[in-house]
Amino acid sequence: MQDIPLSFPLVVGIDVGGTKTHLRAFAGGTCVADHVRPSSGWRPHDPVAAAGWLAALVAGTLPTGARPSAVAVGGHACETPRQCTQIRTALHLHFDAPALVMGDAELLVPAAGLDRGVGLVAGTGSVAVGRLPDGTAVQVGGWGAVLGDEGGSAGLVREAARAVWAAHDRGEEPDALAKNLITAFGVDEVPALGAALEHAPHASADWGRHAPVVFAAAEAGSELARAVIADGGRSLAALVARLAARGVPVDDVVVAGSTVLAQSTLYDAFVASLATSVPGARPRHLDVPPVEGAVAMARSLV
Repeated sequence: MQDIPLSFPLVVGIDVGGTKTHLRAFAGGTCVADHVRPSSGWRPHDPVAAAGWLAALVAGTLPTGARPSAVAVGGHACETPRQCTQIRTALHLHFDAPALVMGDAELLVPAAGLDRGVGLVAGTGSVAVGRLPDGTAVQVGGWGAVLGDEGGSAGLVREAARAVWAAHDRGEEPDALAKNLITAFGVDEVPALGAALEHAPHASADWGRHAPVVFAAAEAGSELARAVIADGGRSLAALVARLAARGVPVDDVVVAGSTVLAQSTLYDAFVASLATSVPGARPRHLDVPPVEGAVAMARSLV
């Protein structure tokens, strides 16, 4: 933490992810705070609690007595404009400064230095966001591990379990994918996987952490695993296609997320499907932390 140059406004950007939260604060070109902590306690569907959580984070990170000139937040599970507005309004109880709250995927386009485009995240979950020409935000996907998140780690594990269960019902012997899932979930046989998934305390996190075994099975030759990964890539491309169908400019697709960027087979499947379903869309890795997008948005407020 550095001393704050008093001649510059203090802007704070916060990226609240599903697992970790990243705060960066700048005064002019000087970074005065760069802090990462777990996202435990983040309750985006309770605006007052969410605003209090953010205020405590800022107060505990910035130098004593420092007051932000602007705050921009990209929040995991901030899914609607109404929800974001409520959190922003509650933040004004803590900060007498302009504030902006959006979904965390909306940070990707400004983090990449672009004015428009699609932000696609495939980490534990999956979601894509963009804006209509009039500036209206549009989000697709992000329905959680039980209903959606195809192409994210939790969705991949769910679909892998469905695939091995279907193979079991066809009378096939367990392949590498089935054996990996049995071991990962600590059960004795394929039929027990359903109960193991159902009784996981936190579906997204508890399912998603086993995603590496799906990719390991594919490398070991499992056709089931390879099909699950290919379907995940197609599902991610379908999110972009859905945005395009609603009138969102999709020329640039900024991709982030611990799963899709760490697993080349998934990323390659996504790129191949995108080239077919949305010709002309240009996918690109985000090569800076998404919090940079929050910093850019905070600067735009001052």
